[in-house]
Amino acid sequence: MLKNTQPEPWRVKVVESIRRVDRAARQDRLEKAGYNVFSIAAEDIYIDLLTDSGTSAMSDAQWAGLMHGDESYAGGRNYYHFEETIRGIFGLPHVIPTHQGRVAENLLFSTVLKPGDLVPNNTHFDTTRANVEANGGVAVDFVIPEGKEPRTRHPFKGNMDLGRLEKCLAENRGKVPLVMLTLTNNSGGGQPVSLENVRGTSEVCRRFGIPLIIDACRFAENAWFIKQREKGHENRSVGEIVREVFSLSEGCTMSAKKDGLANIGGFLALRNETWVERLKNKLILIEGFPTYGGLAGRDLEAIAIGLKEVLHEDYLAFRVGQVTAFGEGLAAAGVPVIEPIGGHAVYIDARAFAPHIPPEHYPAEALTIALYLEGGIRAVEIGGVMFGKPDPERPGREKLPDLDLVRLAVPRRVYTNTHLEYVAEVTARLRSDPKALRGVRIVKQAPLLRHFTARFELI
Repeated sequence: MLKNTQPEPWRVKVVESIRRVDRAARQDRLEKAGYNVFSIAAEDIYIDLLTDSGTSAMSDAQWAGLMHGDESYAGGRNYYHFEETIRGIFGLPHVIPTHQGRVAENLLFSTVLKPGDLVPNNTHFDTTRANVEANGGVAVDFVIPEGKEPRTRHPFKGNMDLGRLEKCLAENRGKVPLVMLTLTNNSGGGQPVSLENVRGTSEVCRRFGIPLIIDACRFAENAWFIKQREKGHENRSVGEIVREVFSLSEGCTMSAKKDGLANIGGFLALRNETWVERLKNKLILIEGFPTYGGLAGRDLEAIAIGLKEVLHEDYLAFRVGQVTAFGEGLAAAGVPVIEPIGGHAVYIDARAFAPHIPPEHYPAEALTIALYLEGGIRAVEIGGVMFGKPDPERPGREKLPDLDLVRLAVPRRVYTNTHLEYVAEVTARLRSDPKALRGVRIVKQAPLLRHFTARFELI
C-alpha cells in the first residue's frame, strides 16, 4: 500500500515498546471509559492516532538542547534563542511564549474581544472556537464550498471564502476585532490554504482596517503544499514561502506541539505593540514572566530547534508523503476519506462509512469506538460530538455540523509505514461490514469541549 513512499530521512536511535491488549480487555476498557477513547489509558492503546499535538518524536539535536536549558526565572538564554528563531522564520517582531496553543488563544481573545464580537475564520478548531465563545465572542466559519465536499479534489480546500468574509465585515463594522486563518484547516480535513488566498484574505482585512491573525500550528506543512500545488512557487524554498505568508498578517498564535516538533509549548507573535503590552500583563498574571511564559527553559530550546528542523524539505517530503500514501491506501480499500489527503491526518467520512447511523447518533463516534475495539487504534471524532450545539429552532435537538469525520492524526517521526498499513487493514475489515457499527447517545457532558470528557452508551 505504501510502497511508493520514500524512506524516512532519519535513523532509529531509541525504541519504546507498545502492546496490544486482547479484545476482551479492549471491550472492558471501553465500558469503563464510557465509550470515550480519551478516557482510556495510553498503555492500553496499540496505535495512537488521537492527535499529532505534542506526540512527535524529538530529534537528537532537540534532546541535546534540553541539556542547555537555562532555568533562570527572568531573562534565561533559551528565551532569546526562541525569540530570535521566531523572528527569523515568521518576520514578526514581538514574541510571547505560552505553555501551549490554547493559552495563546485565550490570552488573545480575553484581551481583544467584547461580548457579541464576531471572529471569522476559514474553520475554527475546537479549542479556538471554545476560547472565542468562552470570552463572549461568536466564531463564524467561511471556508470555501469545496471545503465541505469530501470527494471534491480541490488543491486548496482550506481556503477562505472571500466573498462571505467581505460581506461579514461590511455588515458588522465595529464588531470584528480580528480575522483568523487556520493553516492547515484542521477541522476541514487538514486541507491547505493557498498563498493567493492568504493574499486575498489580507487584502480584504486591510480594506476594513481589521488585523489578520494566522493560526500557525501547521505552517510548514501548509507551505509545503503551496510549493507542491500552487503554480509559480515550485522553485521557492519553504522558508521563503513561510516568510511571505506571515508578511501578510498582523501576527499569529501557535501550538508548537505540531510543527514546532515539541511535546509542549506555544506562542503569540505580533506586530501590534499596544496588544503586546496588554497581553504581557495578563501573561504575568496567569502563566509567568514574559521570558518563559509557563515553560521551562529547556522546552523553549527544544521548540527553537524544532521550528528550524520542520523547514527541512526532505522531512516535509516524507511527512506529507507518508500521510498521503496512508490515505490513498485507505481510499483504494473502499474507505471513504476526505480528498485530496491532508497534511497531518487522514479523515474518514463517517456518514458515508456507516450510512445506517443517523447524524444524531454520532456515526463518527461509533467508528472511533469500533477502531479501538477491533484493533486497539485510537482516533478522534470531529463531528457532531465535537461541534454539535443546541438548536434554537428545534428545542431538545442539536444543530449538527455538515460533516462527521474520524481523524487519524499521524504523530511526526513516530510510526513507520508498517504501523499505518496495520491501521488500514483494521479499517478495511470494519468497512467490509459497516452495519455492525452501533450509534451512541451522550449520557454525560461538559458545557464546553464536551468531547474530551463525555460519556456515551451504545444504541
